[in-house]
Amino acid sequence: MTPVLESPSPNSAHPQGNVPVEKSAAAKTLRRVKLFVFSPWADRLQDGAEYLRGLPALDVAKRVTKPDDPALVQMARLDCDWHGENIRALGAAATADIEFLPVRAIGKSGLADLMVATKPADEEWWLVLTGQHPQMMVGMIGKVMQLLALQGVRILYYAFDDASRSMPAFSEIARHLDVLIHDEHPLAPSIQSQLRADCVKLHRSWVANLVPFASPFVEAPENKIIFLGSQLGLTVHRQRQIDFLAKKFRDKFTAICDHSLSVAGRTSLSRFQVGFCPEGRKFTTPSMHRTHTDRPFWAGTLGLVPVSENSKLGGRLEELHQAGLILRYPHGDLKALGETCERALECSAEARRRIYEHFNRHETISAVVAAGLKTISHGPEQVVHP
Repeated sequence: MTPVLESPSPNSAHPQGNVPVEKSAAAKTLRRVKLFVFSPWADRLQDGAEYLRGLPALDVAKRVTKPDDPALVQMARLDCDWHGENIRALGAAATADIEFLPVRAIGKSGLADLMVATKPADEEWWLVLTGQHPQMMVGMIGKVMQLLALQGVRILYYAFDDASRSMPAFSEIARHLDVLIHDEHPLAPSIQSQLRADCVKLHRSWVANLVPFASPFVEAPENKIIFLGSQLGLTVHRQRQIDFLAKKFRDKFTAICDHSLSVAGRTSLSRFQVGFCPEGRKFTTPSMHRTHTDRPFWAGTLGLVPVSENSKLGGRLEELHQAGLILRYPHGDLKALGETCERALECSAEARRRIYEHFNRHETISAVVAAGLKTISHGPEQVVHP
């Protein structure tokens, strides 16, 4: 089951995804789309590139409950930068029939700016919400969405994990959504019944918040395995596997478990052959065992061979496994884990390049969001069933 890979968009490797193109009669008919990407670390509405330039200087300590706790401040910094990369990655959105205008960054206070902004008649404006951020604005977000609709702003919500069952604010926003991208199959019945009939629903999972092809493919990486996890997911089950790999592969195995990696350091992972990826942040809990993290997608996009446990039945990771784009092993089976990692270490450059090409073209947040917007026509909205 090998997917057919499309040719990359001319803009797919550009940092902002908006390479100047020669105007033609066909180009003038393109949909002109502007994304307003919500971040919990952003404030007033501003240009996305400007926001990203100022992000390194943001004093995150002022926004945490214990500013004198270095570990907490470090986690805040990583979280802040991770959400900033969502803005950078979505700024690279590109598809043949849509002209994506420069992305805008927006925080909670910036929603007021958007509600009074004047939208040009030839532009589509989309507010992009991710994760469980709507819960930050419970009690007001539904009313805000209603007012934005009157301004001609449409709403795309990328829910990542099981938000329909765990986020109370979902009931407040459901009827206002134009596009819902989610990893739940099926959605909670109570939420399913509140979505409009014309809401486009796409069943997709977590992906990489990386600019496609930003990290060059490494032809001859170190024949080593890297585990990139966090303290949040370092369960007894996961520690047992890490200890096993450390004993079996010795200096061929490295584990980073302190929380994550700085976004500036992510591309350094491309020097490794294999990425041993956590399945879920807290996959032993009833909620998170249904989903997974973005780590397998980071690995594939950087050109590593992703190795991931099959603790989630079916779903997107299983599809990728069947296509030979992720290697999986049975839940908790240490022998199978070792054998799977050995196969991954032996993967050829050709096999890794196939993984790299697929993940950069199809498994980044910009690719998924662009595909979701393509399903929206100029006329009556098209309904897409998961």
